[in-house]
Amino acid sequence: MTRVALVQVESPPSEPPGRRRERVGRMVADARGADLVLLPELWVPGYFAFDRYAELAEPLDGDTVEAGREWARELGCFLHLGSVLERSPEGRLHNTAVLVDPSGTVVHTYRKIHVFGYRSREAELLTPGETVGTTASPLGPMGATTCYDLRFPEIWRALADAGAEAVAVPAAWPARRRAHWRLFTEARAVEQQMLVLACNAAGAQGEVTLGGASRVVDPWGTVLAEAGGGEEILRCEVDRGVVARTRAEFPVLGDRRPVHVAQVVGT
Repeated sequence: MTRVALVQVESPPSEPPGRRRERVGRMVADARGADLVLLPELWVPGYFAFDRYAELAEPLDGDTVEAGREWARELGCFLHLGSVLERSPEGRLHNTAVLVDPSGTVVHTYRKIHVFGYRSREAELLTPGETVGTTASPLGPMGATTCYDLRFPEIWRALADAGAEAVAVPAAWPARRRAHWRLFTEARAVEQQMLVLACNAAGAQGEVTLGGASRVVDPWGTVLAEAGGGEEILRCEVDRGVVARTRAEFPVLGDRRPVHVAQVVGT
C-alpha cells in the first residue's frame, strides 16, 4: 500500500508569503511517514491575489521550490508542491505544478493549460502551458492537471494515452461549486480508469471561500478519503495495483473507436 497525505492549506491575504512557507513546512513535516505528499494550487501567493502576481512570482529555483526540495529530502518522500506562480526566464508568468522526488530533485513540471477567466484574472495575467506528460511516482506513472483542467476531458485522455495511472490535481476550487468538484474528480477517475488525487485550498481569500474537500478517488469512482472544509492533513492508503486490475477487468480504454464528424449541409 502507498501512503499519501493531502495537505489542505489556507492562504489568508494578511499572511506574508515567507511566513506561510514556514507554516506550511511545519504541516508538511506533520505528514511524515507518507510516501507521497500533495499541496494545493498557488498556496504561497493565494490564487486570488491577482494584484500581487507580478510581485510574488518566482523562478523554479526560487524560495518555494527550494523549500520543497528540502522538505522532500528531510521526509524521504515524493512531494507534489501543488502549483507555484512561476516567472519564466522570458519573463512570462505561469501556474506551474511541481513534483519533487525523495532526493530533492524536481522530476516533473506542468504549466496549467486551461487558465481561468470567469470572474478571475488568471487568463489575463498568466500564459497557459501547452504540453502534458508523466513521470515515475509511488503510484506508478503520474501526471498533473490543475483545478480548471478538470472541466476538459481531452487533457485527461491525453494523460491516459501517455500511460498515466495517477494524476495529481492541485486546486483553488470555490465552495460555491463544490458539487462540480466532486462530480469532475469522480468522472475523470472513472472515464480514464486512474487514481485522482485532488488537493484543494481552504479558507477565505478576499470575498471567495475555497471549497476544501480534498479527496482521493479510485478508478471505479470510489472516494477513498475526503477532507472537510478547513485546513487539515488528509491521510489515505492507496493500492497502486487497483489501476491495472481495473483496466484488465473492464477494458474500456481499449474499446475506443475513431469518431468522424458528419458534414452539415444547408440550414
